[in-house]
Amino acid sequence: MPTEKEVYQSHADRYEQLVYREDYQKNLPKAVRRIRDFAGLDIVELGAGTGRLTRFLAREARRVYASDLSFDMLAQAARLLSPEEKQRCALAVADMRRAPLPSACADLVVAGWSFCYLAVWGGDAWRAELQNGVDEALRLLRPGGVVILFENFGTGFESPAPPPHLDGYFGFLKDKGFRSDWLRTDYDFASMQEAQELADFFFGGELAARVRENGWKILPECTGVFWLQKT
Repeated sequence: MPTEKEVYQSHADRYEQLVYREDYQKNLPKAVRRIRDFAGLDIVELGAGTGRLTRFLAREARRVYASDLSFDMLAQAARLLSPEEKQRCALAVADMRRAPLPSACADLVVAGWSFCYLAVWGGDAWRAELQNGVDEALRLLRPGGVVILFENFGTGFESPAPPPHLDGYFGFLKDKGFRSDWLRTDYDFASMQEAQELADFFFGGELAARVRENGWKILPECTGVFWLQKT
């Protein structure tokens, strides 16, 4: 099982193979829309990865500015965008704490399964790194704009079981005034073989064994959503 950094640097194709199977219920667009209707908006996406959020946002947004630290992940995202989606997107390799964009350029800032790494990889300065990230998101927003963050709330669980190593991060968001909810974004794999192989590669042997024992071609997944409006 590779580390998360190794996945983002060297396994963009397998990462996309995994996330392509996630949220077969199509709950993610509904979750964004419940918080802020994104049709016709200017959107900044931080930590865009291979573009799983980018693609559905670009179908309705006026413009999506998507960035990620990994060139390989963004290259995969660029290959997967439809011609219509590409017309509404701009992709850039960039640190989410220092987006190459002017202040007050967006109505919505989104980050999916990426903002947490400011804490996870932040060492002793993780709170300061998170604050830098929040400050940057708010800088990019126009008054009344919203920042939305999606994070893992439990793989292989039918109700929320947030990873304990993210407790501090989630507490930080609560202290900063973020509201929160959760949704199901289950994986629907093409076969049991694919389910076991991808579970083992990304999540480890223990979860792969649960997939096999439970016959989980559909792997339950809980996702947390956090949002904050700029005043």
